[in-house]
Amino acid sequence: MMLSLFDQFMSPVLLGIPLMALALLLPWLLMPKPCSRWLNNRFTTMQSCFINIFTKQVFLPMSLGGHKWALLLTSLMLFLITINMLGLLPYTYTPTTQLSLNLAFAVPIWLATVIIGMRNQPTHALGHLLPEGTPTLLIPALIIIETISLFIRPLALGVRLTANLTAGHLLIQLIATGAFVLLNLFPTIALLTTILLYMLTLLEVAVAMIQAYVFVLLLSLYLQENV
Repeated sequence: MMLSLFDQFMSPVLLGIPLMALALLLPWLLMPKPCSRWLNNRFTTMQSCFINIFTKQVFLPMSLGGHKWALLLTSLMLFLITINMLGLLPYTYTPTTQLSLNLAFAVPIWLATVIIGMRNQPTHALGHLLPEGTPTLLIPALIIIETISLFIRPLALGVRLTANLTAGHLLIQLIATGAFVLLNLFPTIALLTTILLYMLTLLEVAVAMIQAYVFVLLLSLYLQENV
């Protein structure tokens, strides 16, 4: 019996073994493998087209140094989309509702972009901490503010992804519970609530895809500042 609405975000356990690893490996098992045939099936062709469109859109305005990250960021976006979409199925678990996991994705890549910027162009990287033409009295305060904003970037990435997915899942559960309770009392209102639930589910599917795209897009913007 569920004691709290937030119990659905706890890592599932089977015989004392956490199933977080299985939830993280499942998307890679579902991905179609490349084959040696001349013609691929429709799903593989659609996936290749989607990857090409995403790569061109994200990395076209970026300098050539950032194109080396195309494989990493594209794989990350496909991984996040698959996890988010699988989490909408019944009796499943969404690992990206855990802030610790999202920070594990955001912090290393963000830190790598900062290190690259400091190594390749330290003057330009440090110039972001102090805008040009700043009054002398405001220089210490602006340096502190810009430094805090720099270090808060990965936290903002993780919180954004976690909060959007958690809020959507909670809202779906609340509306589904309300429709189930109203089924015997007010069938008409229950029917309208069910229609609202279906519409919200479609919205959550869009949110699951958009949030994965926004997560990777912001990482690419951070990379673009440092390459």
